[in-house]
Amino acid sequence: MQKKNAQPISEVLSDFLESHGGLKTKLAEHRAVKGWHELLGEGVAKYTRNVYFSRGVLYVNLSSSVLRAELRMSKEKLIERLNEHAGVPVIRDIVLR
Repeated sequence: MQKKNAQPISEVLSDFLESHGGLKTKLAEHRAVKGWHELLGEGVAKYTRNVYFSRGVLYVNLSSSVLRAELRMSKEKLIERLNEHAGVPVIRDIVLR
């Protein structure tokens, strides 16, 4: 027996996250940080020391200067791909250290 006001769980969660504005953004930020390892793979992940997000900027500490230079050249594409992975454009810049 179906209820009159039944909604798919995805809609309920989406409504909940929108009504609590900060949660949706925080979740997207977490997905962006997690996306660094998922999108760039194990090769980059083994040279990555630390990845964190603060005020629209993704900070990435790398142990390889060659990889750092390579990633700087494709920074705009990385921002685009990570924002797409996060589902919301939360990354304004990436700082590679």
